[in-house]
Amino acid sequence: MASYADARAAQGQWLVRIEDVDEPRARAGATDMILGALERLGFEWDGEVWHQSARRDAYEAALAQLGAQGLTYRCVCTRRELAAGAIGRIGERVYPGVCRDGIAGARVLRRHAAVRVRAPSTTIGFVDRHYGCQWQQLAQDVGDFVVRRSDGFFAYQLAVVVDDAAQGITGVVRGADLLASTPRQIFLQRALGLSTPRYLHVPIAVDAHGAKLSKATGASALPEAPLPALQAAWRFLDQPAAPDPAASVREFWSWAIANWRPARLPRVTSRRV
Repeated sequence: MASYADARAAQGQWLVRIEDVDEPRARAGATDMILGALERLGFEWDGEVWHQSARRDAYEAALAQLGAQGLTYRCVCTRRELAAGAIGRIGERVYPGVCRDGIAGARVLRRHAAVRVRAPSTTIGFVDRHYGCQWQQLAQDVGDFVVRRSDGFFAYQLAVVVDDAAQGITGVVRGADLLASTPRQIFLQRALGLSTPRYLHVPIAVDAHGAKLSKATGASALPEAPLPALQAAWRFLDQPAAPDPAASVREFWSWAIANWRPARLPRVTSRRV
């Protein structure tokens, strides 16, 4: 809702991308369900729907470009080996650089390797349209991060950077759970010679235990009736009171786009519903 209202209020385009880069987790029929829900709720997208699962060649080219700059290396560390790593300033485990200078000993016999990018020691900062100035020292806060997993699938961090550039994205509106990922993406954009869009992160909806609402956490499905769902989401974003009841989904969106106020968004990163 926030991304759609923001794009339309700026008389911009709103694009739909199916981020199914993690193909083993993709479920048959999920895309049709997603697009059907968007249509029922009145979201009208521009252009064709992109699928990350069909974009592997573009990600391979970007990875090769990073490699030509000496920014990548193979890593055979397992999740179990990294589980004891130190937690950094932003709450993530910092990669200790085990494979940074080469794979030693019996570890060279391991068949599967991820590809990591060398994190810079410089500060990466940006101004979020809602949360203001943000910064990270990637080497200290995250460490070298994965751009291609050991199973051969590309990481979200690289895929989204490549696709944003290919689609000419100038503004990104997304949940605050991705706020900490943005400096990594900006670093990749700079390394690949790509432009950086403006970012607006919004609070995410969580349950009573602080878990993000999703099927994995048992969240309820969207109701069949679209207007109550749209009005509840609008209230969650602390936007001006919408006409109640609206006569139609189209009427709701016409009013909502004209009255979208990003400055009213809650000043928290998550909100219980």
